[in-house]
Amino acid sequence: MALAINIRADNDSAGEIERLWDQVAVFEVEPSMRALGYRPHFTFAIYDSPAVDEKAAWDVMLAAIAGQTQLRIEFKRIRWFEGSPPVLWAEPTVNETLTRIHGAVSAAIDPAHCRPHYRPGAWTPHCTLGTSVADERRDDAIAFARAFDRSIEVLFDVVDCVTFPPVRIIAERRLPS
Repeated sequence: MALAINIRADNDSAGEIERLWDQVAVFEVEPSMRALGYRPHFTFAIYDSPAVDEKAAWDVMLAAIAGQTQLRIEFKRIRWFEGSPPVLWAEPTVNETLTRIHGAVSAAIDPAHCRPHYRPGAWTPHCTLGTSVADERRDDAIAFARAFDRSIEVLFDVVDCVTFPPVRIIAERRLPS
């Protein structure tokens, strides 16, 4: 069981990312994102149990977002992480708030407890679109990513602490508008 702290879009604007999930799903072995039963999100840290206690993680998240309002994020590109399978994701335009929150979390909980891709220097802010691209559809998925030529905006309005799999919300807070 793993523990993650996130900011998610829990409003109608999330439909923009969810439509991209559906478009990316055609390249996947099985649709990965809708299967989570969880809204579009950014993950700041993932810890494998029992490295970090749920209450400690939630307290750190609350401190990291003190005074934070809802966050409107613009996406203009789809990118991918290499691997088998590649992971497609929406790239946010430069956003200092995401970086600040990640930095505050990393400063409060020893990054050695965090999964390597979420540690300082390795973390890339991303909103995942698909995690199970089929090997035979890899080139089509990357072509889709490269062809993306529009801009979407999504309002991220809830922070939370979850365990997974399956995703179970332990604590959440709606950010003020």
